[in-house]
Amino acid sequence: MRASGVRGVADGRIDRVVAVGASNLTRGFHAIVATARSVWGPDVEVLAALGHGRSYGSPSTFLVRGLPGILQSGLWRELEAHPPAPTRALVTDVGNDIMYGHPPAQILGWVDECVARLQQYTADVVITGLPHAATAGLPPGRYLLFRSVFFPRCRLTLDDTMRIGAEVDHGLQEIAANRGAAFLRLKPEWYGLDPIHIRPRMWHAAWQEILCGSHQAAAGRPAARREAVRLYCLQPEQATILGRERHTPQRGVALRRGGRVWLY
Repeated sequence: MRASGVRGVADGRIDRVVAVGASNLTRGFHAIVATARSVWGPDVEVLAALGHGRSYGSPSTFLVRGLPGILQSGLWRELEAHPPAPTRALVTDVGNDIMYGHPPAQILGWVDECVARLQQYTADVVITGLPHAATAGLPPGRYLLFRSVFFPRCRLTLDDTMRIGAEVDHGLQEIAANRGAAFLRLKPEWYGLDPIHIRPRMWHAAWQEILCGSHQAAAGRPAARREAVRLYCLQPEQATILGRERHTPQRGVALRRGGRVWLY
């Protein structure tokens, strides 16, 4: 369901996909690439700022790897350097910043800035909501387990998380309405025991709908396992490993089945 916005350019042609997000985007990135290539052809470009635990506005750490905030990444410099092209942009995975303890106003300010920057390059922006319905009725013990595993420093209770999540989700809808972007509610059936990550068997269907909308079916096959692994293992431009800086120049990785990928 879309609360606002109209997708697509005048002739329905998309040459570039720009996606920002965190673990769900990272886990399902191969599905986005395969869907974009199937729908819009083998020359499609995909630029993404992603990564497990990614924050929109502050540095984040997952295990031994650290990443800058999405707003501080090199994605924006890369977009400025690329020539104009029909583009669809996805803004996803906002929930991490709740668990990091950032207040809703700050989180929504970061997302609003992200959407504003993207709209310098395209009017076709899709914002996804939070998996609020998937966490409704979640047993406190299971919530505590997931909080401990993924956000060990977080001390929010389940009630706190649900309350703040509802406020942020409402704010995302307002950003979409105010900026003329599309808003997409995440479907509870995409989730299983893990209330925050889309189930692997639903990756292709979920990301196809997020990227294209339910009205536009993607032809072709999902990404081959080898390509999926390769995409998952690609390194972003800037990261830290055990506190040491690592820089990986992004020149656009050409994929065997078509398409080029830049990661930030």
